[in-house]
Amino acid sequence: MADKIATRAAFGEAIVELAEQYPELVVLDADLSGATMTKNFSKAYPERFFNMGIAESNMVGVAAGLATCGKKPFAATFAMFAAGRAFEQVRNSVAYPHLNVKVVGSHGGLSVGEDGATHQCCEDFATMRSIPGMLVCCPCDGHEMKLAVKALLDYEGPAYLRLGRLAVETVTDTIPGYTFELGKGTTLKDGGDVTIVATGMMVQMALKAAEMLQADGIDARVIDMHTIKPLDEELLLRAARETGAIVTTEEHNILGGLGEAVAGYLSGVCPVPVVRHGVNDVFGRSGKAPLVLEHYGLTPEGIATQARAAVALKK
Repeated sequence: MADKIATRAAFGEAIVELAEQYPELVVLDADLSGATMTKNFSKAYPERFFNMGIAESNMVGVAAGLATCGKKPFAATFAMFAAGRAFEQVRNSVAYPHLNVKVVGSHGGLSVGEDGATHQCCEDFATMRSIPGMLVCCPCDGHEMKLAVKALLDYEGPAYLRLGRLAVETVTDTIPGYTFELGKGTTLKDGGDVTIVATGMMVQMALKAAEMLQADGIDARVIDMHTIKPLDEELLLRAARETGAIVTTEEHNILGGLGEAVAGYLSGVCPVPVVRHGVNDVFGRSGKAPLVLEHYGLTPEGIATQARAAVALKK
């Protein structure tokens, strides 16, 4: 069985591993370093770590200032606070002047579990996508997260990186031909009947759903769309033309996130059935993460059901 690691833990490891190679890297946190996993960086490089306290908006402003001085700031807190409370500062202080700040939102989606609806941020893709020039990235596993952090350090400009709380199975390190590039999705499994476009931990579920569908005689393609903005339009267009039906799946509201991005693009260039799978415009609830995900249908079975519906819609 593949190793399991939370993407937040992989992020914490990556910033320490890359710190020597990137002396401009600085890390800011809003008094949550034990949860966002920036704590190890704070111990290894205390002079390059800034605990800004429970003041997320100020943290983003300070990160913007550091960027103007040539630093590469990663400003981390919970997704709800990074994309919600500090939205104005992300928009006006970081994105408007196109500064080189990476906003890091940990504990995204329903898999926060017991923290409940107030902390289960299912709106961050939508808010961050709405900001001009903002890159939005949500890696699916620890291997991909480390590659994403390295890529973001080399990327000049504002970006939002979502981390997950729950330990997830590592899958991308065993996919033949797998490569990571910001703005480019990756086909993890080929198929001709329907395409499942997934992001974050839904990628692993999509691969399991594809196995279920195979038993029904449905050959599903699985795309790992780790970069939600900019979207890999070339890969999507090819999938739409070759399979004729698309299912999107995300640990996010079906409004404003990956599903709307995919549907919005394909409607103008290659109209095919697009079924959006995710949180159906409701708030979350407190509970053990696997049970919460099951309650809201964010499971391989839920994806498979939507894929069958998409196939049935094909002309």
